[in-house]
Amino acid sequence: MLTDKYRYIVVEGPIGAGKTSLARRIAAHCNVPPTLESPEDNPFLASFYQDRKRYALPAQLFFLFQRARELEGFSQMELFKRVIVSDFLIEKDPLFARVTLDDDEFRLYQEVFKHLNPQTPPPDLVIYLQAPPTVLFERVKRRGHRYERNMDEDYLAVIAENYHRFFYQYEVCPVLIVNSINLNFVDDEQDFELLLQRIDSMRGQREFFSKG
Repeated sequence: MLTDKYRYIVVEGPIGAGKTSLARRIAAHCNVPPTLESPEDNPFLASFYQDRKRYALPAQLFFLFQRARELEGFSQMELFKRVIVSDFLIEKDPLFARVTLDDDEFRLYQEVFKHLNPQTPPPDLVIYLQAPPTVLFERVKRRGHRYERNMDEDYLAVIAENYHRFFYQYEVCPVLIVNSINLNFVDDEQDFELLLQRIDSMRGQREFFSKG
């Protein structure tokens, strides 16, 4: 049983990797509500993709405040009461800030992050979804979110590379690195069952899962 081993599960990955869809699927499997980002609520996001330099700071700070609010109240005691499945890791938040902000803005962001960052327990497991930038870009175009219309593949490539660097050094909890190219966790029950089996068989701190 997944919840016997893991009480706090985070699904992460660059834009278009499928992290929110998988987080929803795992939460439904565990019969709990997911803790999710809401990018559609960020009033600066569509403008950011049109003019990154001008709107990077307000877009980034909005996400930081939003994520901090979602994590308010998380504690070790909370994990004894319920299972938590989330589609974001707040320690990763500076990854986007470092890519999008200039040096002065980034220093300001760091000060805000230092004061807002909630003291939450570390996850029991992070599932890190990977895919090449070309695949991410096609998925983003296919889902057709209004606020993502001006996103370009070069930006996704930079984000994907920074995710790779972040999780290469991440040692806070076990990480299952998943090549998501040939996996459909939402519509293919067999793929989802394969993932559950792979999670259950994890023994190391960092393991890989791929299909085909």
